Amino acid sequence: MITDNPLESLIKRLSRLPGLGPRSARRAALHLLKNKETSMLPLAEELDHVARTVKTCVECGNLDMTDKCRICRDSRRDATRICVVEDVADLWAMERAGIFSGVYHVLGGTLSALDGRGPKELGIERLAARATKSEVGEVILATSATVDGQTTAHYIGERLERSGLAITRLAHGVPVGGELNYLDDGTLTQAMKARRPL
Repeated sequence: MITDNPLESLIKRLSRLPGLGPRSARRAALHLLKNKETSMLPLAEELDHVARTVKTCVECGNLDMTDKCRICRDSRRDATRICVVEDVADLWAMERAGIFSGVYHVLGGTLSALDGRGPKELGIERLAARATKSEVGEVILATSATVDGQTTAHYIGERLERSGLAITRLAHGVPVGGELNYLDDGTLTQAMKARRPL
């Protein structure tokens, strides 16, 4: 990736980050260069430190400084419930909201034949082994409402259906504060199918 022009190389690398296009990457690179001592060099040191010290939890797939993350080590967490999420960002969102006190399983994506991600790549057998431990009573499928997310949830549900566990799924539909005329057809359809009595 290193080219004759290190600035262009930096801009290309930055533009590959989520949320940054070529113009945003160029602005970020210029900001870093104008503030080498206060921004660029400390950022480079921090990136190096994180790359060398952050590990993937052997139990759930979260990111932490130890082989077993703080959530998996926390004896106050409800180990009878496992929440299955697609990505670490989803786990962080659940933790930020403070709505779940159980443990997690991070898949690292969704099933996708086009991207070469099958059950083995997502560690679904590892999830099944964790879920069938005697203390686990519920597996909550918190995958996205996309086709791949729904397919992944369906596959996991089928894989665990004979385990005797309660397999639940996050509700989908009209968001709080959402107005019907701004929602897409898929969201409205899902909301209508998931309706419940008052």
